[in-house]
Amino acid sequence: MNNDQISLHRQELEEFGYTVIADVFTETAIREMIAVIDSADHSGPLFRKTSDLFAIRRFLQVVPGMAPLVFSPAVEQIVRELFGIRHVPVKSIYFDKPGESNWFVAWHQDLTISVNQKLHVEGYGPWTVKPDQYAVQPPVDILQSIYTLRIHLDDTDEQNGALKVLPGSHAKGVYRADGIDLNQTPEVSCRVKKGGVMIMRPLLMHASGRSSNGHNRRVIHIEFSDRSLTGGLEWAEQSSLFPVTEA
Repeated sequence: MNNDQISLHRQELEEFGYTVIADVFTETAIREMIAVIDSADHSGPLFRKTSDLFAIRRFLQVVPGMAPLVFSPAVEQIVRELFGIRHVPVKSIYFDKPGESNWFVAWHQDLTISVNQKLHVEGYGPWTVKPDQYAVQPPVDILQSIYTLRIHLDDTDEQNGALKVLPGSHAKGVYRADGIDLNQTPEVSCRVKKGGVMIMRPLLMHASGRSSNGHNRRVIHIEFSDRSLTGGLEWAEQSSLFPVTEA
């Protein structure tokens, strides 16, 4: 990206809470990623497969061959220029929404982080505890430190579950979805071409619809933060991920 492009994406992230960057990965790079995912052992507890969704939690941990493919020079530039030189990956998920999926996600904000254990720490809660997974809502300043990078392995539009967002809603803090007035803040569908990325803030109100065109929607979702947690809590994935290096 040149300086003008960097300035534009920074402005969109500040004002709207999201931005889309095209052609971050080549067709060859996308094929390599898909091949690594397809060759992984899908039998572990962090793999979830139904007729409507295939998901891999702690994606970069359980599919370690992905890290060198994902953390390309282009991604390192995006993180360094748009997030900050101290931001590192703290959570990763892979989603594959099949072409005939009836799965949809209602309006919500991303309010939880993944941590290493459950501890009673002031300002953290409520908790969700599942096998090999501890999730908790942290103080709002932690959520505000996070940038989510979504790498699209397929062309994505309204027919195969592209995210719908409410621009600017990230600036309202934590609030309930039942307070949304779409007449006041019309939704926007975030179309992203294969090889492009969408960047969003977790407090951005977003949703996704059912698929209707028979095309998959495969996305690698990686969250970055520059914050340390308190009270003995640590990010669940940070220690085992490749950090983004400074130029």
